[in-house]
Amino acid sequence: MINRRQILGLVAGSAATLVISAGPSFAKDPLALTGYDPVSYFSGRAPVKGISDFTANHRGLTYRFVSAQNRETFTANPKKYAPQYDGYCAYGVSRGYKVGVDPLAYKVVEGKLYVNYSRSVQRTWSRDIPGYIAKAEENWPSLN
Repeated sequence: MINRRQILGLVAGSAATLVISAGPSFAKDPLALTGYDPVSYFSGRAPVKGISDFTANHRGLTYRFVSAQNRETFTANPKKYAPQYDGYCAYGVSRGYKVGVDPLAYKVVEGKLYVNYSRSVQRTWSRDIPGYIAKAEENWPSLN
């Protein structure tokens, strides 16, 4: 089994292509963003954990929300609020594999939510966001 340090090494520095079958941190329990409200990422403040009273499903994942209003906002336009690449690490997808994320290692770019494996991986990804997004967009169809 691959541990967190090995994954970080692969994500941050390996040239090898690897598909991690365990998937994102919500692979066994389809709770997207480990329970953070996806709409809250667009508020300009820190993301907030949703509650189990307000949920919605999208692409096989369950999202939690802080309010019925946020749930309605999401369900009216899930494509706008759901994280890119079904919540897999944007940097990992750019490298050709799926890996889970830290939901607090995120950035909204041109109205889209991207999450990364960790804050240190996010720093690497931030050095060339347009380039990594372009690579991820190329890779995503074959990983999806």
